[in-house]
Amino acid sequence: MNNFFEEIKKKISNKFNPEELLLIDNSYLHKSHKSFDPKKFHLKIIIKSDVLKKKGKIEAHKAIFSILKDEMEEKIHALEIEIK
Repeated sequence: MNNFFEEIKKKISNKFNPEELLLIDNSYLHKSHKSFDPKKFHLKIIIKSDVLKKKGKIEAHKAIFSILKDEMEEKIHALEIEIK
């Protein structure tokens, strides 16, 4: 699991070179949900990036989602993104 998170951070860092990047696993908050899948994560990304800040919110989110496309299909159920 830790390697998975490091790989996500690496992909985002390589593309956007953020000044700050925090990845939070919020999966435990969703365990009681009917559609909860213990094999998939609910993640929150807090990122400080001039590159993303210059884009509109939707465009910035699309850029992050495109980098994590495979992970979204296989291991991530939900992704919350906060751009600073």
